[in-house]
Amino acid sequence: MATRDWKHEYQLQKKRGEDKDQIERQRARRAYDKKGVERSGKDIDHITPMRKGGKSTPGNTRLRSRSSNRGDNK
Repeated sequence: MATRDWKHEYQLQKKRGEDKDQIERQRARRAYDKKGVERSGKDIDHITPMRKGGKSTPGNTRLRSRSSNRGDNK
């Protein structure tokens, strides 16, 4: 499995104008993938929502079913 240059990818994301929240979500996905966690069919839930200043740190994220996560975020 080839590794990706995440620093380079981050610079490209900034150039494309992707917002900070998109980049934070990607950071959370990469953290779960690095641990080898199977997350298909699940959403990464931020315990303290990003809109309220929450970050994509291991202590602030958890995997939840899509219906549960999206039901809470209305």
